[in-house]
Amino acid sequence: MRHMELEPSAPDLVDLQGKRLLIFVVAYNAETTIEKVLSRIPRRLHNQDVEVLIIDDSSNDATFRNGVRYQQNHSAFKITILRTPENQGYGGNQKLGYRYAIDNNFDFVALVHGDGQYAPEKLPALLGPLIADEADAVFGSRMIDKAAARAGGMPFYKWIGNQILTAFQTAC
Repeated sequence: MRHMELEPSAPDLVDLQGKRLLIFVVAYNAETTIEKVLSRIPRRLHNQDVEVLIIDDSSNDATFRNGVRYQQNHSAFKITILRTPENQGYGGNQKLGYRYAIDNNFDFVALVHGDGQYAPEKLPALLGPLIADEADAVFGSRMIDKAAARAGGMPFYKWIGNQILTAFQTAC
């Protein structure tokens, strides 16, 4: 497995070389963050080969409504918003999104969380190895810079839990 630091992105559009990208946003009770996450998608990805899919996993708040409001006010890329009739859980929500990607012939899928803990700003750099056919999958980590994880919104209890589990795993 290769690890790499991401370079700052250039202002020009990402050349997907004729391929289609689905930015898949899993969302649950993200009414206060969903619009911010969508606005953080780099302008470099605002083109006709990019679609954003939001699947609201039967939230108890206004996640769906806020996603629709963003969709109505911004037309830089296609946004599709779905809401499950009952909570599917994180894995079930992902299965729905990947099924959507397969059924609609997308070449790449980028998974982003509706709470903003994974940085949409890094998508162009993460896509680079895929577009260049240098990798079959690319994964980002919010824990490479532990301070950035907290600054990005990771709750303290999750951050400390991650530190403990990581220490335990490396000790075994």
